[in-house]
Amino acid sequence: MTRRAQHFLAALVALCFLPASMTADDKIPSIPITGTATKLSSVSYFDPPNDQLVKIHLTGDEMTPLPGALFDVKNLTVEQFGLDGKLQAVITAPRCTYAQLDGIVSSPGHLEVNLLGGKIRAEGDGFLWRQKDQSLVISNNVHTIIKAGFMNLTKQ
Repeated sequence: MTRRAQHFLAALVALCFLPASMTADDKIPSIPITGTATKLSSVSYFDPPNDQLVKIHLTGDEMTPLPGALFDVKNLTVEQFGLDGKLQAVITAPRCTYAQLDGIVSSPGHLEVNLLGGKIRAEGDGFLWRQKDQSLVISNNVHTIIKAGFMNLTKQ
C-alpha cells in the first residue's frame, strides 16, 4: 500500500471513531490523495491503558479518490473487537462512498452487519452511516436475524 493510502486509511479510521460529541464547527482534516490504492489495511487500538489491544481492523481491496473530497472504496470490511480480544462485529460492503469532509459513508449497494459471532445479523441494500451521531440507516430490503437463545427471556 502506498504511503498516501496509509495516511488516508489511518485518518479514515480515526474519523470514523471520533467521539460523537463533535460539533459542526469542528474541522475534519483534508488529506490530499491522488491515484488508486489497493490492499488497504488499518488497525486502531483502545485508549490507554489498553492501547496494545486492537479495537478496529479495517480492510478494503481498493480506494479511489473522487471529486469533492469523496472516495470510492471497494470490498470494505470493518472488524470491531472487545477488550477481551473477541470479535464483536463485522461490517462488509462491496462498494461504498466515503465523504471525508462530512464523515459519512454511504452506498446504494449491499451491506451486511454481523454482531456477536453471528448471533445478530442485519443486511440490506442502500445505507448511510453518519460518524457524527454514530447512526446507521439501512434503507431497502432490510432483513434482520436474531438467533434463538440470544436473549434468555423468562415469564414473570
